[in-house]
Amino acid sequence: MHFSQAPAHAAACRQMIETQLQPRGIHDPRVLEAMATVPRHAFVADTFQRRAYDDCALPSAAGQTISQPYIVAIMSQLLQVRGGEQVFEIGTGTGYQAAVLAYMVGERGHVYSIERLPELSDFAAKMLRWLNISNVTLQVGDGSAGWPEAKRFDRIIITAGAPHVPEPVQQQLADGGVLVAPIGDESLQQMVRITRHGNELREERFLDCRFVPLVGQYGWVTT
Repeated sequence: MHFSQAPAHAAACRQMIETQLQPRGIHDPRVLEAMATVPRHAFVADTFQRRAYDDCALPSAAGQTISQPYIVAIMSQLLQVRGGEQVFEIGTGTGYQAAVLAYMVGERGHVYSIERLPELSDFAAKMLRWLNISNVTLQVGDGSAGWPEAKRFDRIIITAGAPHVPEPVQQQLADGGVLVAPIGDESLQQMVRITRHGNELREERFLDCRFVPLVGQYGWVTT
């Protein structure tokens, strides 16, 4: 992986860690290290470079957004990544969350990320190549239907608001695996963590949040 930051970006990144993340309960060293290392500004449009590390979501391509740093951090922390995991991300977006997870899982792990919008997937692929991140595989398709190949994942993250966890996705969660997703209606969701123990799924609920809707066969259907 190739990461470098100009002094101004490095200072803004440190401020993000110290004022946005740590005071709000982000304490996992692996998350903090990833957030401090992956250059968020690389995934933000030139127009918003000065706000790249602000505590807010920012517009991205195709009418979508890049989530605020705290949301990326809390979802990453709830996933309980320890290194070496196989991770499935639904909703690649700009690729920033995938880059953070790729750093967290390390060389022994791998991130599989699916995006329904080709232009977003292309942008993410370009940025991941530029950063020399090689442990991410991208796919264009309907993430609500799961990863196209029959595969089990140690961790699953859904980065769009869903009415429920899609059944095909749920089936791809390995025993002992953890899934994090915003679940609710199209305007407001709750962050949910699901842990699989054999055939039993344990659910925990956390903060309220707002995400763009998960569009697809097992998500929200466009009209």
